[in-house]
Amino acid sequence: MWYAFLNVFFFVFHTIFTLFNLAGWLFRKTRRWNLITLLLTAFSWFVLGIWFGWGYCFCTDWHWKVREHLGFHDQQRSYIHFLLLKLTGIDFNETLVENVTLIGFLISLVGSIWLNLNDRRKSGKRQYGEWYRFLK
Repeated sequence: MWYAFLNVFFFVFHTIFTLFNLAGWLFRKTRRWNLITLLLTAFSWFVLGIWFGWGYCFCTDWHWKVREHLGFHDQQRSYIHFLLLKLTGIDFNETLVENVTLIGFLISLVGSIWLNLNDRRKSGKRQYGEWYRFLK
């Protein structure tokens, strides 16, 4: 029962997290949190990825373990490919999905950094020595 709940939880949470990464920077009130989630994603993909493989996502890893316990043996390399397959039934080219995912991530990251810096400049808060104030 617990694993069935976790499977649904990961579908919902990871999908919302992904959509927030892609669109959260568009709204002033969510930009700071969006930048944090994008940086967490980048850390997972590129830093943890050094040890676990490029594009490693701990959320996907946990979801795969839950699904294995439920008897599912998913063969997709990426969560986005897996999600598209489950939602549409179409088996898109994995390399294409990974490339589009990376492009979407980079556009979101650049947009988030740009708009967060622009918002900060406009607000007049130029106390660079107190970086933690950015999180307030």
